[in-house]
Amino acid sequence: MKTLYYISLTLVIIGALNWLLIGIFDFNLVAAIFGSMSVVSRIIYTLVGIAGLISIGLYPKINE
Repeated sequence: MKTLYYISLTLVIIGALNWLLIGIFDFNLVAAIFGSMSVVSRIIYTLVGIAGLISIGLYPKINE
């Protein structure tokens, strides 16, 4: 389970950095690399979203 949390946290950080670039520079890194809404970019967006849902499980572990 620990490995899943590390992967999830990494994907959430990647997603957050992408949103930072979108917010500040209006630049979507995922779309720039893989194409706008291509199959690969949709997979990446889906994985980041799933990672966000998995990361909800990290809240109880904050105090550990």
